[in-house]
Amino acid sequence: MSQALSPATRTSRFDYGWVIVAAGALMTCVGFGTMLSLAVFLRPISEAMGWSTAGVSAAATLDFLFMGVAAFVWGTLSDRYGTRIVVLAGSLLLGLGLVTASQAQELWQFQLCFGVIIGIAAGSFYAPMMALASGWIDKHRSLAVALVSAGMGVAPVTIAPSASMLITAYDWRTAMLVIGIAAWALLIPACFLIRPAPQAAGTTAANANDEPATEWTAAQALRTPQFITLALAHFACCAAHSGPIFHMVSYAMVCGIAPLTAVTVYSVAGFSGLGGRLLLGALADRLGAKPVLVTGLLVQALCIATYLAVFRLGEFYALSLVFGLAYGGVMPPFARVGRGFLGAWIMGTVFGAVSAFASLGMALGPWAGGLVFDTFHQYTWLHAGSFAIGLAAVAVALSFPSKRKPETPSLDLGRAAA
Repeated sequence: MSQALSPATRTSRFDYGWVIVAAGALMTCVGFGTMLSLAVFLRPISEAMGWSTAGVSAAATLDFLFMGVAAFVWGTLSDRYGTRIVVLAGSLLLGLGLVTASQAQELWQFQLCFGVIIGIAAGSFYAPMMALASGWIDKHRSLAVALVSAGMGVAPVTIAPSASMLITAYDWRTAMLVIGIAAWALLIPACFLIRPAPQAAGTTAANANDEPATEWTAAQALRTPQFITLALAHFACCAAHSGPIFHMVSYAMVCGIAPLTAVTVYSVAGFSGLGGRLLLGALADRLGAKPVLVTGLLVQALCIATYLAVFRLGEFYALSLVFGLAYGGVMPPFARVGRGFLGAWIMGTVFGAVSAFASLGMALGPWAGGLVFDTFHQYTWLHAGSFAIGLAAVAVALSFPSKRKPETPSLDLGRAAA
């Protein structure tokens, strides 16, 4: 029988748990930020190289496709061999992808380096670090995973403006090369801060209320209706917002907004997404994950529809603020629900699988938006289609069970959401 941790041990564990959270936030910021910076590089690369918008955007689609497959593999490897080796390998690949993409001479070379290598690398950070952070932090678990995912919200106010300034001062190749070297410099040292989560977290009453009554193997969990529902909701959520996010800068420029100013619109959405992760993460701890998730998804869908009527800078800023709160804020409740009915020890594997579905959704938007723009020279149909998918995400999230059935404990998401 495991023994309760002493007060001194619990204090030490609590303190270092937040170091893990900070390292995870840095990794998601750099990992996803460099990948999503393609939104800033899109028009400069297209104009400089003569490549189509859809062709360059396809690199982002490849990013998400390969990130999805890799996230499942990385999550399984982190459960088996530990998180440090996984994120270290991902960090090395991330810098390699950026450096080689900056030297690409043909479109297929760029798509291979930026789309495949960076996608595989980015998949190594999110699921493993979310799982590790949730293992380190007992109390305020939703806040902890919100902070890890908050790195994605910080990226648009750090990496995107940096890329824009470098492109303006030099060119897109130099900018991408510098970002790749900076990624190595930031991530490799951070990997050595990673430690395995201590055991014995389940001894507290608070933690007991947050864990499922039944322990699942990964194979069993992947066949449950709850996993399927969670994965479909995550897929639809990401499919809805990926296009409007990726093409936000390009759409603002189409509406007559200057390039550097258009990047600030994207940055506002990212900064607001950071606030949304913290706010909705804290609300999920207090009110339950399911109602917070459903509300966030509904607001997200309504914001996407509003883009059909937005053309001025002030309107862009206002909408980006609310949109960022919504799409950023729904991430922590997804993780909270997943841990609640699947348990901690397979969290890397199963949340990696959920992330794979999310990545498939993210892959649709950049490619679809590029195709829509090349065909119609506007983004109306992108926003209309994304709105419809956003409503579908709300409908799937509403189907989550709200109460545990005593005779079939495997069919509950409600206790996790409570």
